[in-house]
Amino acid sequence: MNQPRHCPAVLIAAPASGQGKTTVTAALARLHRNQGRKVRVFKCGPDFLDPMILERASGAPVYQLDMWMVGEQESRRLLWEAAGEADLILIEGVMGLFDGMPSSADLARHFGVPVLGVIDGTAMAQTFGALALGLAKYQPDLPFAGVLANRVGTLRHAQLLEGSLTEGLRWYGALSRETGIELPSRHLGLVQASELNDLDLRLDAAADALASSCEVALPPAVEFAAPDVIAAEPLLAGVRIAVARDEAFAFTYGASLDLLRAMGAELLFFSPIRDAQLPEADSLYLPGGYPELHHVALAQNAPMLNAIRAHHAAGKPLLAECGGMLYLLDSLTDVEGTRAELVGLLAGDAVMQKRLAALALQAVELPEGSLRGHTYHHSLTSTELEPIARGLSPNGGRGAEAVYREGRMTASYVHFYFPSNPTAVAALFAPDREDAIANTSNRRTVAPTLDHLTPVGAGLLAKRP
Repeated sequence: MNQPRHCPAVLIAAPASGQGKTTVTAALARLHRNQGRKVRVFKCGPDFLDPMILERASGAPVYQLDMWMVGEQESRRLLWEAAGEADLILIEGVMGLFDGMPSSADLARHFGVPVLGVIDGTAMAQTFGALALGLAKYQPDLPFAGVLANRVGTLRHAQLLEGSLTEGLRWYGALSRETGIELPSRHLGLVQASELNDLDLRLDAAADALASSCEVALPPAVEFAAPDVIAAEPLLAGVRIAVARDEAFAFTYGASLDLLRAMGAELLFFSPIRDAQLPEADSLYLPGGYPELHHVALAQNAPMLNAIRAHHAAGKPLLAECGGMLYLLDSLTDVEGTRAELVGLLAGDAVMQKRLAALALQAVELPEGSLRGHTYHHSLTSTELEPIARGLSPNGGRGAEAVYREGRMTASYVHFYFPSNPTAVAALFAPDREDAIANTSNRRTVAPTLDHLTPVGAGLLAKRP
């Protein structure tokens, strides 16, 4: 029987989004990495962009933790495995510390990971201490490590913030508001790590700035209980899956790709922007990304457009998520009004919006089984196609995203988290669909059914004071 493992760990959270959690988490990861420690970083909730930065900072893969989308057991397994190899575990929270259902605080409490509160100190002095005390005491049973000030001005400013702390709250240091440290953003969040030529310089500068403002020390060790490990079945043995990966399509979960490999699939990466043909593959996966920033180049690569059309015409499986779905439409128009004609396998058009169009966790009941994931996009799509299913959010958030299907092609705005139901994912990618669905119906579904959406959050909320 597996034994519990111990490792220093802390969850980095804030009073709200936009406080600089990713910058601070990346700075901490790079600081301890530069001191020779092995650091494992996790991201709370659905996110693709922050993990790209955190992987560069830590030098190790970054996975999601979430009590709903990922699930308690899978989150426990990921933490337990990390504790066996790391000197330090960092978890970046999502939104505000207590926001959402379940929240970052729920995850921290459930696994006993102390919270490091990050507070934007801009235009603030003694009130910093009041906010810090509120974060620490709002839920008395929440383990709390201390606070760190972000975007401070002068050394005197940092001293004022530190001096405002009461009731023994620990000071973890400060980061200045120098532009060379802050990470740039665009409409979906941070700029992708691959697009920042000076990212390592920024990370090292942030690490050095943090080291100069406080005594660098590890947080207390946390005990992580051993999980119930369920081995993946070889449901995709020998299946070759072509996976789009370039500047336009990069939103993939590491855990999802790991699952495909664990089920026996061979992943073949290609670029829809630059490559003239698909790899020789049984199935095709078009994940999300930023096709709206590259839609003209995508439209100009006619050989690739034809290759994807031929893949579909041959009756081969194709899964397209969010940006991948936009690529399959007749056209995509950016916010400047530039229109590009794309693959044309889905009858419809998409237009980018300057404001957020949808943001929500999603559970979708497909013929293959129930899958969980999330939606986050700035485009609106018009189509006369009838969806085969619609998403349901556990928080009642905007969404209810449609899922479209034509032959073996499945497309939606939803970014699916594959480990939420491995057998359903195998059925989506398996060349023989009928056998795959039959196998799915005869196996245990990993993801809870839609009937269990509300109790998941309610059970966690019941623990709050």
